[in-house]
Amino acid sequence: MTERPLNSDIIAHENDKTSRICAHADCNLAAEYRAPVSRRALTNYVWFCLEHIREFNAAWNYYANMDDDSIEREIREDIVWRRPTWPLGTRPATISEHIRDPQNLLDGAETDGPTDRETEVQMRRFSAAEREALSILGVVAPVTMVDVKLRYKTLAKQLHPDANGGDKRAEDRLKLVNHAYRTLRDSERVT
Repeated sequence: MTERPLNSDIIAHENDKTSRICAHADCNLAAEYRAPVSRRALTNYVWFCLEHIREFNAAWNYYANMDDDSIEREIREDIVWRRPTWPLGTRPATISEHIRDPQNLLDGAETDGPTDRETEVQMRRFSAAEREALSILGVVAPVTMVDVKLRYKTLAKQLHPDANGGDKRAEDRLKLVNHAYRTLRDSERVT
């Protein structure tokens, strides 16, 4: 968009109705149509008459003077309404996850009901080695042998030397996972 001389740089907010004459330099007609001042100030307006708003709209290019990467970034931000986003499964905890709600007043966001008591009872029954094994596998009580087996298979596939090109850290982690699985498999407390 090329810069136009504005009639005394009339910039007004939508509710400012004191001076509504066309902002074009050679026009004194009533201004009924608003246009943004710039891409960075979309809520500040310049007011034009019908003829000059048509000229403005024909010449307006939001993406003028932006390279391809900037345009792509702008489009991606607009997809999520310029709100912060997180990769799936990594969103920070919300306040409701820290609230105790024994009467389930938060519509299904139950955080202190029967399952919490069941979890607490089962965790008390586990030995220290079993609790450590649960931690290594990343399984949270109440836990069944099906849960343990499913998590073990997932981790074994992820950490297998063939999948990691012989990475020593992955190999060491796999040994820990194997030991944790054997501990829980042999436990009488996991059903």
